[in-house]
Amino acid sequence: MTSTLRTLTVPLDGESAPEGLPSYLVRDDVLCWTRREAGLVGFGEAARFTATGPERFLEADIWWRHLVIEADITDHVECPGTGPVAFGSFAFSKASEHESRLIVPEIVVGVRDGRAWLTQITADDGELTEAGAFAALKGWLESDPAAAVVNPDDLTHADAATLKTGSLSEEDWMDAVTAGVAEIRTGKLEKLVLARDIVATVPDGVNAAEVLRQLASRYRECWTYGVDGLVGATPEMLIQVEGRTAQARVLAGTLDRRDAVGEAGLPLDYAERVLAGSEKQRHEHEIAIQSLTTQLAPFSEAMNAHDEPFILELPNVWHLASDVKAELTEVEGHVPTCLALINALHPTAAVCGTPTQVAGALIRKLEHLDRGPYAGPVGWLDAAGNGEWGIALRGAVIESPTTVRLYAGCGIVEGSQPEAELAETWAKFRPMLESLGISS
Repeated sequence: MTSTLRTLTVPLDGESAPEGLPSYLVRDDVLCWTRREAGLVGFGEAARFTATGPERFLEADIWWRHLVIEADITDHVECPGTGPVAFGSFAFSKASEHESRLIVPEIVVGVRDGRAWLTQITADDGELTEAGAFAALKGWLESDPAAAVVNPDDLTHADAATLKTGSLSEEDWMDAVTAGVAEIRTGKLEKLVLARDIVATVPDGVNAAEVLRQLASRYRECWTYGVDGLVGATPEMLIQVEGRTAQARVLAGTLDRRDAVGEAGLPLDYAERVLAGSEKQRHEHEIAIQSLTTQLAPFSEAMNAHDEPFILELPNVWHLASDVKAELTEVEGHVPTCLALINALHPTAAVCGTPTQVAGALIRKLEHLDRGPYAGPVGWLDAAGNGEWGIALRGAVIESPTTVRLYAGCGIVEGSQPEAELAETWAKFRPMLESLGISS
């Protein structure tokens, strides 16, 4: 067990971050969770927890609750994300060898609803002061050789990078889709999500900070994340908890925006006609919504979801999306924690399929891939029980200074066509490829 933590949270001058988190705060080793003009970044490491296996969420929950119960917390801001905070990333599969983790940084900078703050976290016995916290932040920023603004002319160009297939070739992956559709037609399952990976080699080196900046700038409707070499910008919120209110954003049903080129009329009209008007896409979406609401219901005393999905417009694709909101039930004076909810919700049909156990077994059989943290929960939580946990989509794992493994998956239903699903994976790879300076 880590020594008792002590934390100090102080307000930052609003002028320090007039438009949210300044780009100079983002660096290669940063812990990051941002969307639009809000979010958290963390520097250093005051404590870490790792686990594998089916009990990884509950083990992490116990560790975190013990840590914050014993912590000495001084919080002069008191809003979600202040006080002690842990950033986390969890393996998709309970059978994965990849370690799930919670990381407590030494310094956190946060911005929310026009308010900015700085938190210092330590296990040392020295006095925590406002001046000391600002000095610690300055020390971290000055220690980063890549803190200066990057010149776009210095970025890696497409001809300097190479791509290769990962666990399966494109042909073998399309065969897996065909096999998945065949299983669905037997009635054993309704939906299956199949993922594939590719590996990018960037000879000039991977600039993680620039990747995060690019994603945050281009994909403002997504949540940009960085945890221990896992980077990406997810459009899907698994669970967001503030007090007794929980919210989620469910996506299922995808259309590549490049398909709208040359179409008459407004692009969004095209998306509504092709996406919302597709029986296959709507069926896939309904399965995902039912999966989430069914699992969330035992923890809720009231819940509502969109009657009709809306079109979420991203730079690379359109999605069918639905937002779900629930008031959490108190049990013995406490609402369920973020990690307890994640334990019940993950994996949803949006990233696994349904029924879950049947789909999970088929994924292991057909993918020939350890997803690691891909499609697993990624996000943060604080001592008060607040937190935001997305699903690690549109992302990649930086495996070495020059190599990055990218992941993408598709929901497979009875009407799925292998060639179309393969094309969809390339649309989903695009955010990371563009951020690495690789054209697709």
